[in-house]
Formats: sequence, structure tokens, C-alpha cells
Amino acid sequence: MSVVWRPPRKLLPILALFLCLVSTMVLVAQQDEVPAATAVQSEMTEITEEVIGDDSVAPDDVQPSTTETAAADEQAGETLSSSDATATQPAAQSLPEISETQTEPVTSPAQTVQTETADTPVAPDAGAAAVAADEVSKPVAEPAVDETEKPAAASVAVAVAEPAKEPVADAGQQYFDMKRANVLVVILTLMAFVSYYTFHAQRGKELFIRRISGLSALEDAVGRATEMGRGVLYIPGIMDMDDIQTIAGVTIMGHVAKKTAEYDTPLFAPMTRSFVMSVAQEIVKQSYLEKGRPDAYRPDRINYLTDDQFGYVAGVGGIMMREKPAACFYLGTFYAESLILAETGNAVGAIQIAGTAEPSQIPFFVAACDYTLIGEELFAASAYLSKNPKEVGSLKGQDIIKLLIILVMIVGTLLVTIAQTEYGAGTVFATLAENFMRLLK
Repeated sequence: MSVVWRPPRKLLPILALFLCLVSTMVLVAQQDEVPAATAVQSEMTEITEEVIGDDSVAPDDVQPSTTETAAADEQAGETLSSSDATATQPAAQSLPEISETQTEPVTSPAQTVQTETADTPVAPDAGAAAVAADEVSKPVAEPAVDETEKPAAASVAVAVAEPAKEPVADAGQQYFDMKRANVLVVILTLMAFVSYYTFHAQRGKELFIRRISGLSALEDAVGRATEMGRGVLYIPGIMDMDDIQTIAGVTIMGHVAKKTAEYDTPLFAPMTRSFVMSVAQEIVKQSYLEKGRPDAYRPDRINYLTDDQFGYVAGVGGIMMREKPAACFYLGTFYAESLILAETGNAVGAIQIAGTAEPSQIPFFVAACDYTLIGEELFAASAYLSKNPKEVGSLKGQDIIKLLIILVMIVGTLLVTIAQTEYGAGTVFATLAENFMRLLK
């Protein structure tokens, strides 16, 4: 009797969707081959036109001969030397000096005539002065330049290359870019899985979520604090509400507050951001109202300390040493203060549950705390604790999408590896690998 293997019924939708995804990738890649070839051909045409246009080179400017240039320089030098010699001659003859003569009170007629003759100045030659002035004011003649020596600008030919032709854009309406078809496929697949699992969760079907040790020990930690008669300390990180880890930490705080309200255990929650304090107070208040213990709510225990990182750590350390909580929760964004908080909690003998998505702080929490939520376990904690159908369905759908992405990566890696070998070159594996790489861009 032959045994035929049949895949589980739960895997059939996943396998069918995976095959549809691969088929879509191949079709999209084939549609992109024709535009790619056209683009390559147009680029080659433009390059050919540019090479042909660059063959015509503009000639150099015509330079005058050396002999003509030397003759022009010699003529200009002679003219300048003659002008300098003329300018250095005196402009006019010097006038004779006139000496003053002393006249005596009593003189003879002969002496009077001689005195008048001596006192009369000698007039200079007017013609010589005019000639000298004309020589000075005469401009220096510039050397004559032959018009034939100047190069004719009109005779110089300049070759201008024709500009490359730009591709003409399509004026029609384009509602979707086929190059981004992979994003559409991923989004539609995610929506389909989330809707599918949310629908089944709302109908009462129990969806499997793996056990998280830190969240399973949450109730035990609060119960231990109740038995010891001590309180619970909760810190949702040191960042503001715009941080996703802080939102996850405050959400988990609501579940812890329900347990403390049920067991009548004090809850201490010092905050490093004022806005986070306001949100935490409202969440804790709502949790106490849901459990029917509004009188046990103490808003003064959810207080604001400081925005300073190590000042806040010092304040929290003081609270821990005074109140000595039996359970400490560190769920959110932490940095250098993580080990200080964990060691202080260990010193007071508290059971500690930590969780963060900061890779650099996870080792410290693992070493110093009893339970640690690593990475995405912090974000899945709300769905794990509340069992809300919408949250559980969303979590399950995201997990399936992650599984499909891992499968696509494995298949693509295998195809590319086989295509690079001598057995896969030029075969269907090379074509599939090329389509995969084109689709993932």
C-alpha cells in the first residue's frame, strides 16, 4: 500500500499565496524588460550623435607674422624717442634779473637818463616762446598699424555641436508605477493575513502565541510582593511618549496596575517625563476603576522626578532603598542607567522583569534581572496579556508576513548562488535570479 504525503491544511493557504507571489514577480520582471531595452537603445543613439557632433573642431585664431610685429615695434620706438627729446627742450628763454638801484635826492640830468635806461626791463622774444609752447602741447603720434595685419574675425569658423535629444514624457495619466509593484504585493498580503486572523479571532478561535516567560511571571511577581507586604516599582523607560518603546511600556503598565489593584498592592512609578506621568496616571486610574478599586488609587505615587538622566536614577535609587519593593519592572527605553537600576533592585532583594529593544542594554538586563523581554517581545506583550482579538490577529498576521519574507530571502539567495555557478549560467535559474534582484530593488 503506497503512502502519499499530504501537506497540512493550515499550510495550503500559505503555499498558494507564496506561489502567487512568485508568479507576480516573474510577470512584473518580464514587463520591465521591454522598457529597459528601449531605454538602452535610446541612450546608445544619444551617445552616437554626441560622438559625431564632436568631430568638428574650431580652428585657432590667425596670428600675425613675426617680421611684421618687429617692424611695428621699431617704428613705435622711434616716434616715442623723438617726442621725448622735444619735450625736454626749454619752453622759453630765461628773463634777465633786474637789480634795484638807489636814487639820491640830488642828481644831474645825465645821471637821470642813465638811471631810466638801466631801470627799463628787456622784453623777451615772443616768437620763441610761442614755438616752445606749440612743441609742448603737440600730442605724441601713435604708430600706424596696417589694417591687413589684424585677423578677420568673420573668417574664423566655430563648430557648434547639436544638443542631445531629450526623451519625450508621456502626457497620459499614470495611476501606478510598475517599478514599485513589490511594495503593493507586500501591503496587500499583509492586509489579507491580518484581516484573516482578526476575523477568526473575533469568532472565538484561539490563535497560538508562544509562551513568553517574562510575561508569564508578571502575575507571580505581583503576588510575591503582596505576600511579603511590600510594593511594586514600575519604570516605563526614560524617554517621552513619542518613543514606541515608551508606549509599549505604558501599555504593559496598565496590566500590572490591574494586578496591583486586585491584590491591593502599592504601586510606585517615578517618571522622568511630565507628559509620560500624566498618561501613566490616567492608565493606572482606569485600571483601578475596571477592578472596582477607585479608592485604592494613589496619584501621588506616580510622580515626576527630573529630566536629567542620572539625577533620575539617583532619585529612583532612593525610592528603592526606602520602600524596598519586592518586584521591579523595567520595560521601555533604557541606556547607561540600566545596570544601575538592576543592581539596586538586586540589592533590595526584588524580583526583576526587564524588557527593551536597545541592543546595547539587553546584556545588562539579562545578567542582572530574573526575566528579560528581548526586542519584539516587548511590543507583543500587550497582545499576549490582553488577548484582544484585534491585537492578536494583527500580531499573528505580522508573524506570517515575516515568515514569507524569510522564505523569499532564502529562495532568492539560492537562485543567485546557483546562477553564479557553471551549472546555472545561461539557464532558467539565471533568469529567475535576475528577476528576483530586479523586483527587490
